[in-house]
Amino acid sequence: MKKYSLDEITNEFIGKPGEPKRDKFEYDLRAEVIGEMIKHARLEQHLTQEQFGVLLGVQKAQISKIENNAKDVRFSTILRAFEALNAQVHLTVEFHGNVEIQL
Repeated sequence: MKKYSLDEITNEFIGKPGEPKRDKFEYDLRAEVIGEMIKHARLEQHLTQEQFGVLLGVQKAQISKIENNAKDVRFSTILRAFEALNAQVHLTVEFHGNVEIQL
């Protein structure tokens, strides 16, 4: 039986890197991971969504949205969420042509 790597399967069924379908898949995946990270950190600090919303100055529904679908949330709100959770955020932006910026 032949074994396949995750990259091979992703290339086959979703698309190769740089293709629109693959780019959207990777963006959605990253957004989901960010939401899960925020939820995990909130739970570790024993905060309800309502309590966390008070810290951020948003409604409980907004916290649910961040945790379950971070791609539809403002970047500034995500950064405020990490700040409220005392998390350090490191951001790397990579441009075509090998230019990289780390914040």
